[in-house]
Amino acid sequence: MTQRHDVRTTDKDRLPPGQIITQKWPVLHYGTVPHVDTRTWRFSVTGAVEHPFELTWDELLALPRQETLCDIHCVTRWSRYDNLFEGVPLGPIFERAHPRPEASHVLVHAEHGFTTNLPIGDLNRPENLLALRHNGRELDPEHGGPVRLVIPHLYFWKSAKWIRGFEFLDEDYPGFWEQNGYHMRGEPWAEERYGRPDPARMRRGPRK
Repeated sequence: MTQRHDVRTTDKDRLPPGQIITQKWPVLHYGTVPHVDTRTWRFSVTGAVEHPFELTWDELLALPRQETLCDIHCVTRWSRYDNLFEGVPLGPIFERAHPRPEASHVLVHAEHGFTTNLPIGDLNRPENLLALRHNGRELDPEHGGPVRLVIPHLYFWKSAKWIRGFEFLDEDYPGFWEQNGYHMRGEPWAEERYGRPDPARMRRGPRK
């Protein structure tokens, strides 16, 4: 039986400040929708871990499944209630990788070189998953299919579409949107939409 996590908000106002409810699921992303060939797709776990590894598409599909029932909140001010995502929980990935003690953050890698950053505590939560399905249907490419990250408690840009890997770090390093003015964390109820640029990090350029 597939485990289900219901993380719809009950301990505070369900709708974060500044948000508007929509029944639709708007399509927003930078650049074009990639063509993902699952025959050559790989998910890589690298950086500050004891056991770096790589998953093929078939190996990903062989991992345990879970469902997460959640609301999603976009930094562009729309929110959509009662989304049912199904996919692979992150716990087995963390267990296999065994992050080293100095690992404090993860840089999420996706298609087109897109990245976003997360503290380990925000990524390694039981409701988070690599989503393959939404409301009973396979994720379509415009919404991140065949697989996207889902982090329900943060603004949805942190739930990277077309995900390709986790890079564990000993520091917080800004991803694509964070380098372009978005907040380093993105908590909706605190309205962490935008942050101040960090010139020292900007000068480093992209991680190699």
